[in-house]
Amino acid sequence: MNIRPISEEHYERSEPSNLSDSRQSHPSIHLFPPLPRHKRRPRRRSPPTPPPRRGGVDRPEPEKKKKKMVAIRAPKSHRAKRELLKHAPKLVETGKKTLVLHGTKTSAVLNSVLADLFHLKRDNAVKPFESGGETSLEFFSLKTDCSLIVYGSHSKKRPNNLVLGRTYDHHIYDLVEVGVENYKSIESYVYDKKLAPKLGSKPFFTFIGEHFESVEELKHLKEVLLDLFRGEVVENLNLAGVDRVFVCTAISPTTVYLMHCALRLKRSGTSIPRMELVEVGPSMDLVVRRHRYPAESLKKEAMKTADHAKKMKNVTKDPVQGKLGKVYIPDQQIAKMSLSNDIKGLKRERREAKKNKEHTKKQKINVE
Repeated sequence: MNIRPISEEHYERSEPSNLSDSRQSHPSIHLFPPLPRHKRRPRRRSPPTPPPRRGGVDRPEPEKKKKKMVAIRAPKSHRAKRELLKHAPKLVETGKKTLVLHGTKTSAVLNSVLADLFHLKRDNAVKPFESGGETSLEFFSLKTDCSLIVYGSHSKKRPNNLVLGRTYDHHIYDLVEVGVENYKSIESYVYDKKLAPKLGSKPFFTFIGEHFESVEELKHLKEVLLDLFRGEVVENLNLAGVDRVFVCTAISPTTVYLMHCALRLKRSGTSIPRMELVEVGPSMDLVVRRHRYPAESLKKEAMKTADHAKKMKNVTKDPVQGKLGKVYIPDQQIAKMSLSNDIKGLKRERREAKKNKEHTKKQKINVE
C-alpha cells in the first residue's frame, strides 16, 4: 500500500475521517505521523496568576539583591607577602628593567631602532607585542616589573616617533618624545667582532655641547638617557670591563646626535693606556618633540633616599659572633676612693671591737 505523505498545513486543517477500516487492516501504519520536535509549535503558556490580596492591600515587591563589592584579598602565606614586597617601592632600588614596545603602526626604521635598543638592553629587557594608552603602559610595567619604557610609533604627523619614559610605583613619572632621523643600524657597521661590547658591561657617557646645560628639554633627555643605560649601581668598577661609550652631541637646541662606540686600548708608553673609539652602531639623530616633567610632589617623593646609619665607635660585626663592642674603663685610683660605712667587712670589725671592749671591761671589774 503506497501512502503519500501529507504536509504540515494539511495536517493542521484536516479533520478526522472514517479510517477505521484502514487502521484495522494495517494497525502499524499511520497516515498522520507526529511532526519532529523542531517543527512543532511551542505551546502558549498562560501568564502566572498574581498572588491573592490580603485585606485589599498589594504585597510589597521583594527587594532586589544588591551587588556585592569585591573585597581586596590580603596575602595569607609568607610567600605571597614576599612577592608583594618585591613589587613595593624601595628606598634602595634594585636594577631597573626596560619595557620595549611598538605601537599599532610603525615603520621599518623604527622597528630596527627598537631591535637595536633591545639588543643593547637584552640582559633585562621585556618586549611585548601589544600596546595601548597610558593605562596599558602602566599595566605592562606592573606585570613585568619594569621602571623604564621605550615606546615606538609611526604616523604622518609624527614619523618615526620614539617615546622614552620612566615610572615610579608603576605609574608614569616623566616622558620624552623624540623623532629618529639619519638612522644607521648595528648590522650596517663593519668592524672587528672582538671589539664588540660584552653583555652587562658599564658604558661611558660623553655629552658634548653647551645646550645640555642651557636647554631644559636637553637636560631632561640627558637624565633619561643616563637612567636608561646605567644598569646596576655598583661601588667598585674594573676598568677592563669598561669597553664602550655613548657619545651625545648637541647639534642644535632640539637635535642630539647619538653614537655608540667601542673602546680600543693601545699602548702609550705610560701606565695609562691610549684609547681609541671604534664606531659599532647604532647611530641616529634624536629630534626632541614633546616632553612631560614630573609633578613636584611626585618628584620629591621619588628622590627620597635611605638615611645612612651613623657609624658607631668601637662596634664591629662578626659573621659568627654577631655584634661586638669594646668598652674602655679608666684606671681605678683606689687610694682616692671614699669608702662608705655600710661595708660588711667594717661591720664585722666593729662587732669584734665591741666584743673586745666588753671583754676588757669585765676583766677590770673582776680584778677590783
